[in-house]
Amino acid sequence: MKDSIIGSYTIGHGHKPFIIAEMSGNHNQSLDRAIEIVEAAARAGAHALKLQTYTADTITLDVEDGEFFIDDPNSLWKGASLHKLYQQAYTPWEWHAPIFERSRQLGMVCFSTPFDETAVDFLESLDVPCYKIASFENIHLPLIRKAAATGKPLIISTGMATVAELDEAVRAARGAGCEDLVLLKCTSTYPATAENTNILTIPHLRDLFNCHVGLSDHTMGIGVSVASVALGARVIEKHFTLRRADGGVDSTFSLEPEELQSLVVETERAWQALGRITYGPTEKEKKSLVFRRSLYVARDMQAGEQFTPENLRVVRPGLGLAPKYYEQVLGKTIKHDARKGTPVQWDLIG
Repeated sequence: MKDSIIGSYTIGHGHKPFIIAEMSGNHNQSLDRAIEIVEAAARAGAHALKLQTYTADTITLDVEDGEFFIDDPNSLWKGASLHKLYQQAYTPWEWHAPIFERSRQLGMVCFSTPFDETAVDFLESLDVPCYKIASFENIHLPLIRKAAATGKPLIISTGMATVAELDEAVRAARGAGCEDLVLLKCTSTYPATAENTNILTIPHLRDLFNCHVGLSDHTMGIGVSVASVALGARVIEKHFTLRRADGGVDSTFSLEPEELQSLVVETERAWQALGRITYGPTEKEKKSLVFRRSLYVARDMQAGEQFTPENLRVVRPGLGLAPKYYEQVLGKTIKHDARKGTPVQWDLIG
């Protein structure tokens, strides 16, 4: 499949993983803090900064009870209505331009997840380089078509979606004009656990839909993300904050700056390590061949003397015959005197 271009970065097999720092609601309703998050992400080496574009009214209804109220005792957001949660988490639209501008100044791609069609129109006015569709919106085919119709690359998270639902989403995107599609394996629990992440799905996604793939990772730490690179992930998205202790709607499962920096370094290292299928010494290894074992004279020997376990040893370095000839040489005679430490070659054997 062809490479995809997002801003100044290339997504593809021959390119290092593209690391997205997701701000989400970790700005805690402070533009100054949002800019600090941008700057910290850039210092950590992230390639992109991502926002979410919605208002409480475009994403849900202002209802305080029933299914609009979060009463799950295990939820990070227990005790809040959906409307109040999104009021707390949303990024004011007037902040987008300064956040985008600061990101660009620092060399990062900046884009967003629209949650309805009006958000796409707004983001188009900011000339975003691509769009991200959240897991909870991957069944929102009108939204997918709207974003895809811009002709810009589209990243879709796959959390909760069945194969049939993903097929509908991919067909909707491609049918509306999307030519650069990336699917991110995602587990929509917050935080997610490693054993519930199933990253073996990543290469299956790539082969099933013939597109680039990656991981939207809600687990703690960076281990799952690094492992996903070995399975073909070329885009990694992690939530990011200055410090988890500062609080915020997504802070619990967000990376801190030092962790994000490690993610950038270690995912690139994992990608470099993939290399190609190869056997035998690499160019760099050839210098180490001398430190293999080989056959050496272990005691001073005189011409005509037989090789025995006492005077013939398999030792380092590797300038003598290979160890596989040890039994063959035992019992043979030596042609001429040799001192201890002489490598045994065929021309020494009678």
